[in-house]
Amino acid sequence: MTTFNEKDRIIGSAEYNTNFWNLMRGNRYAADSMHDSKDVSTGGYALPYAADDKLRKAIRRESLFHNMATVVKAYNGGSRIFAKDCDDLAEWAPENGSIPIQDGMEDFTRYSVDMHKLAVFVKLDDDFVHDATFDIEDYFTSRLAKNFTKAEDKGFITGTGYHMPTGILSPGQGAEAGVFTDNITYDGVIRLFFALNDEYRKNAVWMMNDNTALTLRLMKDEAGNPLWNQANDTILGKPVVFSNDMPDEAAGETPIVFGDFSYYWIIDRSPVSIQTLKEKFVTLDQIGYLALEFLDGKLIRRDALQGMVINITD
Repeated sequence: MTTFNEKDRIIGSAEYNTNFWNLMRGNRYAADSMHDSKDVSTGGYALPYAADDKLRKAIRRESLFHNMATVVKAYNGGSRIFAKDCDDLAEWAPENGSIPIQDGMEDFTRYSVDMHKLAVFVKLDDDFVHDATFDIEDYFTSRLAKNFTKAEDKGFITGTGYHMPTGILSPGQGAEAGVFTDNITYDGVIRLFFALNDEYRKNAVWMMNDNTALTLRLMKDEAGNPLWNQANDTILGKPVVFSNDMPDEAAGETPIVFGDFSYYWIIDRSPVSIQTLKEKFVTLDQIGYLALEFLDGKLIRRDALQGMVINITD
């Protein structure tokens, strides 16, 4: 499968779907009909088109970032591609006057995007796998979605960019430091809100962990007015999303990020590749599965996210 069109045609066929799931059930003869479909770079087989679509939908349901970020498909991408971002032009032009297209000709910021490998390993008992009534496709895609999502979201927040995505907390490449403070305060949250440029506030959300959310839920101004709107879980009219991959309030940490997460790009090279590992677990009456996906994540505009940074004190 050297081209995307060829791969798409093969993995979308009914024959491939049947052979793939027979292989997943431990039928070694199914591989004989699929030898031309094997991915030489991973040693596995691509998920059939319908199953990969089901997996992607399950990931969107489970994922925090896939519902806020911009997801870019790179089916035929190599190990490295480039993403470009620019400011669009919208200006009034006089009748018969020049249109300012040239002003934006070279207005691109170029970002190197790698295809990092995320591996998920699961095992299933032979009794389940060989039971004709067991819906292996539904179970498999659901289980993979939970595992991929957990690792992905953590990487999109805390990733270093080294063999993993560049997270929103990455120094120098993640969210800008909008506010420095000794501790989380009512005034500090207000200042963080206005540290974000108004062009990003329309679709902005707050991100924090449960402990920080509890602190903000109890916070009131001098007149006793709560910061947190308990009726709809908003702060200053903007929704709050929770992730316990965000740090607690501590010196040097960024416990709150506020902004428009659509400027975080997820570059996804589909489909997922799966390799069966039956021989390794035959004595346990189990089949192992190694699933691989390739993706990257980067904040394309740092000023779109502003963080509250806790000062390091002596």
